[in-house]
Amino acid sequence: MARLLILGAGVAGHTAASFAQRWLGKKHEVVVVSPNSMYNWIPSNIWVGVGRMKPEKVVVELAPIYRKAGIDFRQARCLSIHPEGGESGGQPYVTVECTDPARRGEREEIAYDYLVNATGPKLNFGATEGLGPEGNSLSVCTYGHAEAAARAFEESIQRMERGEHQEIVIGTGHGMCTCQGAAFEYLFNVEQELRRRGVRDKATLHWLSNEYEAGDFGMGGMHLKRGGYVTHSKVFTESLLAERGVNWHLRAHTTAVEPHKVHYETLDGENHELPFDFTMLIPPFAGVGLQAYDRKGAEITERLFNPGGFMWVDGDYQAKPFEQWEASDWPRTYQNPHYPNIFAAGIAFAPPHPVSKPMKSVNGTPIFPTPPRTGMPSAMIGKAVVASIRDMLNRGATEPTHTASMAEMGAACVASAGTGLFNGTAASMTVYPIVPDFKKYPEYGRDLNLTFGELGLAGHWIKYILHVMFLYKARQRFGWSMIPE
Repeated sequence: MARLLILGAGVAGHTAASFAQRWLGKKHEVVVVSPNSMYNWIPSNIWVGVGRMKPEKVVVELAPIYRKAGIDFRQARCLSIHPEGGESGGQPYVTVECTDPARRGEREEIAYDYLVNATGPKLNFGATEGLGPEGNSLSVCTYGHAEAAARAFEESIQRMERGEHQEIVIGTGHGMCTCQGAAFEYLFNVEQELRRRGVRDKATLHWLSNEYEAGDFGMGGMHLKRGGYVTHSKVFTESLLAERGVNWHLRAHTTAVEPHKVHYETLDGENHELPFDFTMLIPPFAGVGLQAYDRKGAEITERLFNPGGFMWVDGDYQAKPFEQWEASDWPRTYQNPHYPNIFAAGIAFAPPHPVSKPMKSVNGTPIFPTPPRTGMPSAMIGKAVVASIRDMLNRGATEPTHTASMAEMGAACVASAGTGLFNGTAASMTVYPIVPDFKKYPEYGRDLNLTFGELGLAGHWIKYILHVMFLYKARQRFGWSMIPE
């Protein structure tokens, strides 16, 4: 019997664990290590953040699900990986620190035959002075953050109802953020909630982003088929911002967040300020900070992780100008090049290069979106990785048998622009491939027959249906495996 150890129980990790148990059954052991007791369907946090959904509606308790499925769940935080075992030999192992209240702070070693790193990101609020819930801004990155944002938003609305004007700033809290889409969704849910409460005229809304153009979203923008025409996402996005009366400030690196004031630098080197009464700014992501050690105890972290803490996999990380990067440089199997029994999935893997063009201000400050690796791609990668491990364990495969390159897969995204079964709206978009391939699609980098977008009420219904379906799937209810990633 072999042991598959999965670090993390987010979209990538939970998907990997669920399929691993289904495919491996009782022949092998599946162990999941996660510091959190809950699985959070993060796309719905935006609705929590405006008070339209309770936090308990976006989470699922992990222990009962894994207990029923026969998965060994350890509520703990991984500290280090020892891929060569100990000095006296033996299996490779990880060191973890328990976060379960009953055993908090205890440490233990967990041996493994195969390891999947699906730890997700560290929310790096510390990269910007004053950023985050412990500082002077709000977040919707976790359900707890979103609940706190909802309380602050309600206070802001009450001030408007008393006749006060409010300045609202929503966007990115650093020049190298990803997940602009989540902030964008939150912006428009805030705007619709203000209209629903009859106080829209009492608020000025600002969109603050590190994108070079609106609608970049870390994918270099995209061309969409819409209404029979080819439209760039810049036009689509700016039209929506203008229609909703939102001011936008782009090419911006947030340098500091003071009480009631955001400071930011733009690509032209100018420094600006935005006063606010309410602000939600997405942090940049980093790896969770795992360390690695060889058999003798010497640190070998750089063999497993890049300087940002993300795991090296089978991508082409050779340094070269942005214009020379190709779609084929992106990883396909997510296997670590030094230790073939270690894989990464979701945000935990190191992207080989940005999709949006890297830019620096005249002061040398990097200001550009980093690649998105969340949601549907994370789930597809997690599933592909454990399918390869299954074939190695059960079918004698000597190398990965399944691939999930972001340059060879499409993705569907439904971005809420305001909740409500009768007056909600959402932008429904598909993109293929996620990472553009200008060799295969020389004009736009993507297949326009599979890349399109529409805005409307139907999109909101789709997003809500997806909310229900994916929480059903997370609970491993009857037929869960038939719901696509």
